[in-house]
Amino acid sequence: MFSIGDFARHGRVSVRMLRHYDAIGLLRPARVDPATGYRSYTAGQLARLNRIVALKDLGFTLEQVAAMLADEVTVEQVRGMLALRRAELAAALAEDAAKLARVEARLRTIEDEGRPSGHDVVVKDLPATRVVELTGVAAGFAPEAIGPVVHPLCAELGRRLPDADVTPAGRLTCYYEQRAEDEVVVHAAIPASVGPGDLAGLVVADLPATRAATLIHRGAIDGVLPAWQAVVHWISAHGFASAGPQRELYLDCPEDPAGWVTELQEPISWSAGGAPSPTHRAGPAAAME
Repeated sequence: MFSIGDFARHGRVSVRMLRHYDAIGLLRPARVDPATGYRSYTAGQLARLNRIVALKDLGFTLEQVAAMLADEVTVEQVRGMLALRRAELAAALAEDAAKLARVEARLRTIEDEGRPSGHDVVVKDLPATRVVELTGVAAGFAPEAIGPVVHPLCAELGRRLPDADVTPAGRLTCYYEQRAEDEVVVHAAIPASVGPGDLAGLVVADLPATRAATLIHRGAIDGVLPAWQAVVHWISAHGFASAGPQRELYLDCPEDPAGWVTELQEPISWSAGGAPSPTHRAGPAAAME
Protein backbone atom coordinates (compact mmCIF):
# COMPACT_ATOMS: atom_id res chain seq x y z
CA MET A 1 0.00 0.00 0.00
CA PHE A 2 1.14 3.53 -0.73
CA SER A 3 0.30 6.78 0.99
CA ILE A 4 -1.47 9.38 -1.12
CA GLY A 5 1.79 11.32 -1.40
CA ASP A 6 3.78 8.32 -2.62
CA PHE A 7 1.02 7.27 -5.02
CA ALA A 8 0.89 10.81 -6.45
CA ARG A 9 4.65 10.74 -6.94
CA HIS A 10 4.61 7.35 -8.67
CA GLY A 11 1.69 8.41 -10.86
CA ARG A 12 3.17 11.85 -11.64
CA VAL A 13 0.06 13.70 -10.52
CA SER A 14 -0.68 16.05 -7.63
CA VAL A 15 -2.12 15.02 -4.27
CA ARG A 16 -4.82 17.62 -4.80
CA MET A 17 -5.81 15.92 -8.05
CA LEU A 18 -6.05 12.51 -6.34
CA ARG A 19 -8.30 13.98 -3.68
CA HIS A 20 -10.48 15.45 -6.42
CA TYR A 21 -10.69 12.11 -8.24
CA ASP A 22 -11.73 10.50 -4.95
CA ALA A 23 -14.38 13.15 -4.31
CA ILE A 24 -16.05 12.61 -7.70
CA GLY A 25 -15.74 8.82 -7.51
CA LEU A 26 -13.30 8.53 -10.39
CA LEU A 27 -10.46 6.90 -8.43
CA ARG A 28 -11.24 5.78 -4.90
CA PRO A 29 -8.38 4.89 -2.52
CA ALA A 30 -7.96 1.20 -1.80
CA ARG A 31 -8.24 2.00 1.90
CA VAL A 32 -9.11 4.95 4.09
CA ASP A 33 -7.97 4.82 7.73
CA PRO A 34 -11.12 5.24 9.82
CA ALA A 35 -9.22 6.99 12.58
CA THR A 36 -7.04 9.40 10.63
CA GLY A 37 -8.79 9.58 7.26
CA TYR A 38 -5.48 8.91 5.51
CA ARG A 39 -5.88 7.46 2.01
CA SER A 40 -3.87 4.48 0.81
CA TYR A 41 -3.50 3.13 -2.73
CA THR A 42 -2.19 -0.03 -4.36
CA ALA A 43 0.25 -0.38 -7.25
CA GLY A 44 -2.53 -1.96 -9.27
CA GLN A 45 -4.47 1.32 -9.20
CA LEU A 46 -1.79 3.00 -11.31
CA ALA A 47 -3.37 1.38 -14.38
CA ARG A 48 -6.65 3.20 -13.79
CA LEU A 49 -4.82 6.43 -13.01
CA ASN A 50 -2.87 6.15 -16.26
CA ARG A 51 -6.10 5.78 -18.24
CA ILE A 52 -7.65 8.78 -16.49
CA VAL A 53 -4.67 11.02 -17.22
CA ALA A 54 -4.35 9.79 -20.83
CA LEU A 55 -8.02 10.32 -21.62
CA LYS A 56 -8.00 13.72 -19.92
CA ASP A 57 -4.96 14.75 -22.00
CA LEU A 58 -6.88 13.71 -25.10
CA GLY A 59 -9.38 16.44 -24.27
CA PHE A 60 -12.18 14.42 -22.67
CA THR A 61 -13.99 15.84 -19.64
CA LEU A 62 -13.80 13.97 -16.36
CA GLU A 63 -17.46 13.03 -16.79
CA GLN A 64 -16.66 11.52 -20.18
CA VAL A 65 -13.61 9.77 -18.72
CA ALA A 66 -15.78 8.22 -16.00
CA ALA A 67 -18.27 6.95 -18.57
CA MET A 68 -15.50 5.49 -20.74
CA LEU A 69 -13.88 3.73 -17.79
CA ALA A 70 -17.26 2.34 -16.81
CA ASP A 71 -17.42 0.85 -20.30
CA GLU A 72 -13.99 -0.68 -19.66
CA VAL A 73 -12.05 1.00 -22.45
CA THR A 74 -9.27 -1.34 -23.58
CA VAL A 75 -5.54 -0.71 -23.72
CA GLU A 76 -5.67 -0.93 -27.52
CA GLN A 77 -8.42 1.70 -27.68
CA VAL A 78 -6.48 4.08 -25.42
CA ARG A 79 -3.32 3.49 -27.44
CA GLY A 80 -5.17 4.27 -30.66
CA MET A 81 -6.65 7.47 -29.26
CA LEU A 82 -3.26 8.55 -27.93
CA ALA A 83 -1.62 7.90 -31.31
CA LEU A 84 -4.25 10.03 -33.03
CA ARG A 85 -3.82 12.81 -30.48
CA ARG A 86 -0.05 12.65 -30.90
CA ALA A 87 -0.42 13.10 -34.65
CA GLU A 88 -2.76 16.06 -34.11
CA LEU A 89 -0.32 17.71 -31.70
CA ALA A 90 2.61 17.11 -34.07
CA ALA A 91 0.66 18.73 -36.91
CA ALA A 92 -0.25 21.68 -34.70
CA LEU A 93 3.40 22.12 -33.67
CA ALA A 94 4.52 22.01 -37.30
CA GLU A 95 1.91 24.62 -38.24
CA ASP A 96 2.96 26.84 -35.34
CA ALA A 97 6.61 26.53 -36.38
CA ALA A 98 5.68 27.51 -39.94
CA LYS A 99 3.70 30.49 -38.67
CA LEU A 100 6.65 31.58 -36.54
CA ALA A 101 8.96 31.37 -39.56
CA ARG A 102 6.55 33.51 -41.60
CA VAL A 103 6.30 36.09 -38.80
CA GLU A 104 10.08 36.23 -38.49
CA ALA A 105 10.43 36.65 -42.26
CA ARG A 106 7.91 39.49 -42.28
CA LEU A 107 9.68 41.10 -39.31
CA ARG A 108 13.04 40.92 -41.08
CA THR A 109 11.49 42.58 -44.10
CA ILE A 110 10.11 45.40 -41.97
CA GLU A 111 13.42 45.84 -40.11
CA ASP A 112 15.32 46.04 -43.42
CA GLU A 113 13.14 48.83 -44.83
CA GLY A 114 15.34 51.74 -45.87
CA ARG A 115 18.56 49.75 -45.54
CA PRO A 116 20.78 48.78 -48.48
CA SER A 117 19.91 45.29 -49.64
CA GLY A 118 22.41 42.58 -48.82
CA HIS A 119 21.01 40.42 -51.61
CA ASP A 120 22.85 40.01 -54.90
CA VAL A 121 20.47 40.02 -57.84
CA VAL A 122 21.80 38.55 -61.08
CA VAL A 123 20.09 38.80 -64.47
CA LYS A 124 20.12 35.54 -66.42
CA ASP A 125 18.81 34.27 -69.72
CA LEU A 126 16.74 31.18 -68.96
CA PRO A 127 16.46 28.79 -71.92
CA ALA A 128 13.22 27.25 -73.12
CA THR A 129 12.73 24.03 -71.16
CA ARG A 130 10.41 21.05 -71.57
CA VAL A 131 9.09 19.79 -68.25
CA VAL A 132 6.71 17.24 -66.85
CA GLU A 133 4.51 18.66 -64.15
CA LEU A 134 1.59 18.41 -61.78
CA THR A 135 -0.62 21.35 -60.88
CA GLY A 136 -2.82 22.35 -57.98
CA VAL A 137 -4.79 25.41 -56.98
CA ALA A 138 -4.10 27.60 -53.94
CA ALA A 139 -6.35 30.28 -52.50
CA GLY A 140 -3.86 33.10 -52.96
CA PHE A 141 -0.14 33.72 -52.56
CA ALA A 142 -0.08 33.70 -48.75
CA PRO A 143 2.38 31.06 -47.49
CA GLU A 144 -0.37 29.35 -45.49
CA ALA A 145 -2.30 28.96 -48.77
CA ILE A 146 0.62 27.93 -50.99
CA GLY A 147 2.39 25.56 -48.57
CA PRO A 148 -0.37 22.96 -48.17
CA VAL A 149 -0.62 22.74 -51.97
CA VAL A 150 2.99 22.83 -53.13
CA HIS A 151 4.54 20.39 -50.63
CA PRO A 152 2.29 17.39 -51.38
CA LEU A 153 2.34 18.30 -55.09
CA CYS A 154 6.14 18.01 -55.22
CA ALA A 155 6.05 14.74 -53.28
CA GLU A 156 3.45 13.31 -55.64
CA LEU A 157 5.51 14.39 -58.66
CA GLY A 158 8.49 12.48 -57.29
CA ARG A 159 6.38 9.37 -56.73
CA ARG A 160 4.98 9.38 -60.27
CA LEU A 161 8.24 9.81 -62.18
CA PRO A 162 9.26 6.11 -62.03
CA ASP A 163 5.77 4.97 -63.08
CA ALA A 164 5.94 7.33 -66.07
CA ASP A 165 9.46 6.07 -66.90
CA VAL A 166 10.68 9.67 -66.82
CA THR A 167 14.32 10.45 -66.07
CA PRO A 168 14.75 14.01 -64.73
CA ALA A 169 17.03 16.20 -66.84
CA GLY A 170 17.29 19.00 -64.31
CA ARG A 171 16.17 20.20 -60.90
CA LEU A 172 12.71 20.63 -59.46
CA THR A 173 11.11 23.98 -60.27
CA CYS A 174 7.88 25.43 -58.93
CA TYR A 175 6.15 28.31 -60.65
CA TYR A 176 2.96 30.16 -59.89
CA GLU A 177 0.24 31.69 -62.07
CA GLN A 178 -2.52 33.89 -60.71
CA ARG A 179 -5.71 32.79 -62.46
CA ALA A 180 -8.24 34.81 -60.47
CA GLU A 181 -8.21 37.29 -57.62
CA ASP A 182 -7.85 34.58 -54.98
CA GLU A 183 -6.80 31.63 -57.12
CA VAL A 184 -3.21 30.68 -57.87
CA VAL A 185 -2.25 27.74 -60.06
CA VAL A 186 0.77 26.01 -58.50
CA HIS A 187 3.03 24.07 -60.89
CA ALA A 188 5.53 21.48 -59.64
CA ALA A 189 7.75 20.74 -62.65
CA ILE A 190 10.95 18.96 -63.52
CA PRO A 191 12.88 19.07 -66.84
CA ALA A 192 12.69 15.89 -68.91
CA SER A 193 13.37 14.77 -72.48
CA VAL A 194 9.93 13.50 -73.41
CA GLY A 195 7.45 13.88 -76.21
CA PRO A 196 4.14 15.71 -75.84
CA GLY A 197 1.33 13.94 -74.07
CA ASP A 198 0.20 12.66 -70.70
CA LEU A 199 2.54 10.31 -68.82
CA ALA A 200 0.93 8.53 -65.86
CA GLY A 201 -0.98 11.67 -65.07
CA LEU A 202 2.03 13.95 -65.60
CA VAL A 203 1.46 16.80 -68.03
CA VAL A 204 4.16 17.77 -70.52
CA ALA A 205 4.66 21.54 -70.71
CA ASP A 206 7.17 23.92 -72.26
CA LEU A 207 8.55 26.78 -70.19
CA PRO A 208 9.40 29.64 -72.56
CA ALA A 209 12.82 31.19 -72.80
CA THR A 210 12.96 34.34 -70.73
CA ARG A 211 15.29 36.82 -69.10
CA ALA A 212 14.98 36.82 -65.33
CA ALA A 213 16.20 38.63 -62.26
CA THR A 214 17.54 35.89 -60.02
CA LEU A 215 18.65 35.63 -56.42
CA ILE A 216 19.92 32.77 -54.25
CA HIS A 217 17.91 32.18 -51.07
CA ARG A 218 19.49 30.05 -48.37
CA GLY A 219 17.25 28.56 -45.71
CA ALA A 220 13.72 27.31 -45.29
CA ILE A 221 11.30 28.37 -47.99
CA ASP A 222 8.94 29.67 -45.28
CA GLY A 223 11.45 32.50 -44.78
CA VAL A 224 11.75 33.46 -48.44
CA LEU A 225 9.70 36.68 -48.25
CA PRO A 226 12.62 39.13 -47.66
CA ALA A 227 14.51 37.65 -50.62
CA TRP A 228 11.53 37.85 -52.99
CA GLN A 229 10.85 41.43 -51.95
CA ALA A 230 14.52 42.28 -52.51
CA VAL A 231 14.08 41.06 -56.09
CA VAL A 232 10.98 43.22 -56.47
CA HIS A 233 12.81 46.32 -55.18
CA TRP A 234 15.71 45.65 -57.53
CA ILE A 235 13.39 45.27 -60.53
CA SER A 236 11.63 48.52 -59.70
CA ALA A 237 14.87 50.42 -59.09
CA HIS A 238 16.39 49.35 -62.39
CA GLY A 239 13.48 50.13 -64.67
CA PHE A 240 12.18 46.64 -65.24
CA ALA A 241 8.74 45.05 -64.94
CA SER A 242 7.68 41.52 -64.11
CA ALA A 243 7.09 39.55 -67.31
CA GLY A 244 5.75 36.17 -66.32
CA PRO A 245 5.13 33.72 -63.50
CA GLN A 246 7.85 33.74 -60.85
CA ARG A 247 9.82 30.52 -60.48
CA GLU A 248 11.63 28.79 -57.63
CA LEU A 249 14.47 26.48 -58.69
CA TYR A 250 15.43 24.11 -55.85
CA LEU A 251 19.20 23.67 -56.00
CA ASP A 252 19.68 21.72 -52.77
CA CYS A 253 17.02 20.31 -50.44
CA PRO A 254 18.60 18.45 -47.50
CA GLU A 255 16.42 16.94 -44.80
CA ASP A 256 16.79 20.04 -42.63
CA PRO A 257 14.96 22.90 -44.42
CA ALA A 258 17.39 25.38 -42.86
CA GLY A 259 19.99 24.07 -45.30
CA TRP A 260 17.88 24.50 -48.44
CA VAL A 261 19.30 26.50 -51.36
CA THR A 262 16.74 27.97 -53.78
CA GLU A 263 17.22 30.21 -56.80
CA LEU A 264 14.40 32.71 -57.12
CA GLN A 265 13.67 33.65 -60.74
CA GLU A 266 11.49 36.60 -61.73
CA PRO A 267 11.01 36.97 -65.51
CA ILE A 268 11.54 40.61 -66.50
CA SER A 269 11.18 43.05 -69.36
CA TRP A 270 11.76 46.77 -69.68
CA SER A 271 8.95 48.70 -68.05
CA ALA A 272 7.01 51.30 -70.02
CA GLY A 273 9.39 54.13 -70.75
CA GLY A 274 12.33 52.15 -69.43
CA ALA A 275 15.56 51.86 -71.34
CA PRO A 276 19.03 50.49 -70.69
CA SER A 277 21.36 52.88 -68.91
CA PRO A 278 24.66 52.64 -67.04
CA THR A 279 22.74 52.42 -63.77
CA HIS A 280 21.36 49.10 -64.89
CA ARG A 281 24.88 47.69 -64.93
CA ALA A 282 25.93 49.01 -61.52
CA GLY A 283 26.19 47.14 -58.27
CA PRO A 284 26.40 43.40 -57.66
CA ALA A 285 23.74 42.53 -60.20
CA ALA A 286 24.55 41.52 -63.74
CA ALA A 287 22.89 43.72 -66.33
CA MET A 288 20.50 43.24 -69.15
CA GLU A 289 22.61 43.10 -72.28
